[in-house]
Amino acid sequence: MVLDSLGSIGSLVSSPWIYVLVAVSVLLDIFLPVLPSGVLVITAATAAAAGTGAAAAGRVPQDVPDILVLTLCAATASVLGDLAVYRLAWRGGPRLDRAIARSRRLTTAQERLGGALARGGGALVVLARFAPAGRSVVSLVAGSAHRRVREFLPWSALAGLAWAVYSVALGYFGGQWLGGTWLGAAVSLVALFGAGAGAAYLMRRQPRATEAS
Repeated sequence: MVLDSLGSIGSLVSSPWIYVLVAVSVLLDIFLPVLPSGVLVITAATAAAAGTGAAAAGRVPQDVPDILVLTLCAATASVLGDLAVYRLAWRGGPRLDRAIARSRRLTTAQERLGGALARGGGALVVLARFAPAGRSVVSLVAGSAHRRVREFLPWSALAGLAWAVYSVALGYFGGQWLGGTWLGAAVSLVALFGAGAGAAYLMRRQPRATEAS
């Protein structure tokens, strides 16, 4: 089972500190996208599936994460991280504006995001949450463009919840179907990274589609 095979990490997964670790990792990975927040969420969810399987088999499982609490921790931390970058970018001043103007990627994102939020269609925010570093770019651009918080926050909340539910579901059902082993966690991680690659691809294609129309 995952809790046994992960060794020292497994002991952490089976303690209440896993919620703190997940929340901090998700909160900070907007500043450091290399942090393994998705890996932690999936590992914890796989451990929860392993505990459920042990209980169904009549064995007393070790303490395992609660799926609902894990999802809420990940989603809440995601939104708080978005807001932190949004506020920092809001107060960034002329220097940040010049830095964005020098970046074609950020300039394009600013134009697209501003239009999307103004029209009340912030699906781009949700899509960016799954793309590598997309969350950082969107929050930075929304703040630097001084988009109103009521335009940005609901979409950030939806994006954080969608990402958290997807990640937890991958780990949990992967553990249910493949067992609480490294295989179940690995397959779930591949699916998570695949969603990220797909989101990045769609975000790259969108400007072309807009220009063509």
